[in-house]
Amino acid sequence: MARWFIVGGIILIVIGVLLYIAPWLLSWFGKLPGDIRIEKENSKVFFPITSMIIISIILTIVVNVARYLKK
Repeated sequence: MARWFIVGGIILIVIGVLLYIAPWLLSWFGKLPGDIRIEKENSKVFFPITSMIIISIILTIVVNVARYLKK
């Protein structure tokens, strides 16, 4: 279990460094068709439905590949 925390931490650090160096990598996030953005004078509501579906698919593929390679 400790190994997974270390791997997760390294992945988060790599993502953070990539976003610091190249912030345009995630400029698509929240701007896809299907992402709901409601902006009023006093409030903003944002539901990145399509973006979360894409991220979920990518993470599912990564986890399944990791499980397959572990066997």
